[in-house]
Amino acid sequence: MTLANPDKAFDPVEELAKQLDQALPQTQCTRCGYPDCLSYAQAIARDGAPINQCPPGGAEGVARLAAISSRPVLPLNPEHGVEGPRLLAVIDENWCIGCTLCITACPVDCIAGAPKQMHVIVADQCTGCELCIPACPVDCISLVELDSSQTAWQAWSTDQAEQARERYAFHRLREQREKSENEQRLRAKAEHKLAHLAELTKPADAAELERKRAVVEAALARARAKRQP
Repeated sequence: MTLANPDKAFDPVEELAKQLDQALPQTQCTRCGYPDCLSYAQAIARDGAPINQCPPGGAEGVARLAAISSRPVLPLNPEHGVEGPRLLAVIDENWCIGCTLCITACPVDCIAGAPKQMHVIVADQCTGCELCIPACPVDCISLVELDSSQTAWQAWSTDQAEQARERYAFHRLREQREKSENEQRLRAKAEHKLAHLAELTKPADAAELERKRAVVEAALARARAKRQP
């Protein structure tokens, strides 16, 4: 009997990337130069990217990546930052305007709030990624050190990294769902407009109706093309 969903063939490069990703702190801070921890791990495994570009992992993180990738240990590259204690983002409630931009920027969804209401950072979930700082238009977010005596993996446990990975995965899933729902709303609006073009375009001669119909049909065609695998 043939299996409906046979397992994928073993890919040593993908397996290496998975192991490297497990060794990264999952802060999703992008300081390594890649959009997230997994992308950095894949770049190391596939493209030979340097293993010393993760400041949150620090020297111990470089040693972990070196052991997995069978490469020599290197000092942390200062171009990407320096090893330091765990940072926690704090919002000044007297200045927060409730714009929600920091909520959008947070890769692990640890900021709670609503439009025009003060936001709050869930301290236990904050990875100290700093991405909310430039997103804030009123500069009301600051970073504080939780314990200056502990840095990198001494200040950030494997359990915390795994929880951050799960929250980031949910964050990405939510973003994709919201994008899909928005595209569906726009498509439905365009289809409704196309179906009722004559009523919605008054007064207009036949030539103008055909021009607008062509514009809407072209927009729908582009949307359909984007949905194709």
